[in-house]
Amino acid sequence: MKVNTNSDRRSAHTWRFFRSGGFDQVRIDTVDDLRHLGELDQKLWSVLACPTSGLEFDSRTLQLLDTDGDGRIRAPEVIAAARWVCAVLKDPDGLFRGADALPLAAIDSAHPEGGKLLATAQKALAYLGKPEASAIAVADLADTTRLFAPGHFNGDGIVPAELAAETTSDPALVKAVGLIVDTLGSVDDRSGQPGVDQDRADAFFAAARAVSDWHARAEAEPQTVLPLGEATAEAAAVFDAVRAKVDDYFTRCRLAAFDERAATALNPADAAYAELSVQTLGTDAAGVAALPLARAAPGRALPLGEGLNPAWEGPVAALQARVIEPLLGARAELSQAEWQDLAARFAAYRAWLAAKPASPVAALAAAELRALLDADVHARLSALIAQDRAAETAAVQIDALERLVRYHRDLVTLLRNFVTLSDFYDAGDKAIFQAGTLYLDQRSCELCLRVADMGRHAALAPLSGAYLVYCQCARQDEAPITIVAAMTGGDADEMMVPGRNGVFYDRQGRDWNASVVKVVEAPISVRQAFWSPYKRVGRMIGEQLQKFAASRDKAVDARAAAGVAEAGTKAAAPAPAAPPQAFDIAKFAGIFAAIGLALGAIGTALAAVATGFLSLPAWQMPLVVIGVVVLISGPSMLLAWFKLRQRNLGPLLDANGWAVNTRARINIPFGAALTGVAALPPGASRSLADPYADKQRPWGTWMFLLIVAVIAFVLWQQGMFERLSS
Repeated sequence: MKVNTNSDRRSAHTWRFFRSGGFDQVRIDTVDDLRHLGELDQKLWSVLACPTSGLEFDSRTLQLLDTDGDGRIRAPEVIAAARWVCAVLKDPDGLFRGADALPLAAIDSAHPEGGKLLATAQKALAYLGKPEASAIAVADLADTTRLFAPGHFNGDGIVPAELAAETTSDPALVKAVGLIVDTLGSVDDRSGQPGVDQDRADAFFAAARAVSDWHARAEAEPQTVLPLGEATAEAAAVFDAVRAKVDDYFTRCRLAAFDERAATALNPADAAYAELSVQTLGTDAAGVAALPLARAAPGRALPLGEGLNPAWEGPVAALQARVIEPLLGARAELSQAEWQDLAARFAAYRAWLAAKPASPVAALAAAELRALLDADVHARLSALIAQDRAAETAAVQIDALERLVRYHRDLVTLLRNFVTLSDFYDAGDKAIFQAGTLYLDQRSCELCLRVADMGRHAALAPLSGAYLVYCQCARQDEAPITIVAAMTGGDADEMMVPGRNGVFYDRQGRDWNASVVKVVEAPISVRQAFWSPYKRVGRMIGEQLQKFAASRDKAVDARAAAGVAEAGTKAAAPAPAAPPQAFDIAKFAGIFAAIGLALGAIGTALAAVATGFLSLPAWQMPLVVIGVVVLISGPSMLLAWFKLRQRNLGPLLDANGWAVNTRARINIPFGAALTGVAALPPGASRSLADPYADKQRPWGTWMFLLIVAVIAFVLWQQGMFERLSS
């Protein structure tokens, strides 16, 4: 598809722009805007690509827009959608209303594709039992299985049993479909019914051929492979049940023949019987079954009746009835040579059984499979599947109708979040990337985005210049999600630390438990920057006072411990009492003099400041105060102002897979609108009586009065009051 990527090409359409977020955005609010969208220079688009997941937008509409199925929506796909929907609609103006239902009268029946869509819509409404309806809604097409009858071709190449029964009078074909579904599973037809596709049909008949050939091997050599015919499998199971025990018995007899001294050791010792004698015995006791099958002796045959281990009488009797008598005839004992002959007779059966095809189809009877193979059902089923696949037109028209109905509702909304970002900058609906609202620390954050990979997002998102809070959100019976919220109002003093909790409300109004997991710090407001130097100084003074108090407390504890230790030492070995020291008045005089000098210096400094300030004309005094405040807070405020002007939405979206094409600024006024801070409702009453308020201490007042008195005394001594009065 050819799109306009050349800025020198002039469009015949007159575009209208508005400025918001610090950049020019195109207005898209007329049908002509939609028709000429491909002519708009893509350098003027706000976004060039966005993902199909993680958005507050209909996922099915995004899938239909994503024509190449790569999980991203790009500008050419948006342009193609706008052109197509304008071509097949008689009145595209309804796109701007975003209605859930598309009036049938809005479809252009004169357009070749529009006429097919109109006929498809009427047929779909008839299937749904609403033949008189004048509009078709998104909900009518949400479950397309209701629009496809299982007994009709629908173009998906899947044949359910109902289709085979309705379109043919071939019971073998219907039976084959049922057997394939039962043995190899099914694929859902567009009607929602289980059916068979070409791959399953080919796999079934290939397995059926292999199973038939496997049975043919046994039929070719019945005496070798199936010595007992149909009873061979049961006889082999009986033989295998006692094989290990009989082999053990004949091996013991051969060892006894090898060395007569071994016979005693190879038969149970008296201690074994003594151990069994104290137990409650039965023929199913483990200790009895562990004994040899019979008493071993050189060259002895296996007795089949008398002298047999009671625990094995039943299995040996089954062996005699199912294997020995049918193959060797009745007998009271079995020699080793006869036993080996029986084992050889089942060897061919085991080899044949091991070659059995590993397919569920092998469980079916050979005659049933051969009937299907001989009747050439495979070819007829393949032809039916090909016939269904050839009827693709109906399914394509249903998909096109669904595309049209969803575009009619959602396309303009997407354009206002793609070509422009008007939904984000307007005070109305939220943008499709805004996941909800986070309530935390007496504020509400409207700019919240879903985050699929927090590590990748946190690497790029700080370039936005916004104060970011990453939260893990959990809700019962829902998979946890991660969001990032941009704090654009209030302040951040001791606010965001990992582990703090809040509540997140998604776009459906559901509440989630939100826990802070990561914070990316940045300036939030100029007001915060104004107070930050004073807060830093106050914090530093507080920390120093805490350190000083902690050191003094530690020193007191150390002196107390030393005093206790010294008292204990003196109690153990009393020393002569030292004479009391005389009061040293000179020492205390020096201390008071030092304190006086310090206070005097402080007072002199304050007096000098006050003198200079009071000597100024009255109109200069406020300027001096303002100058001092600017000197302290100005650098912090200026730095914050520059950073706040650079806040940009682009990196937040780019970190989620978007391709933002402009600097979408979040300036100070807009940032204040994105984050609400706690405020009393208009007209609310407020009582200031707090029974638990901190009690007011007079020390601050007395200290202030003392400083004022010292300054006044110094000024009086210097004759400042006389000069002012004169």
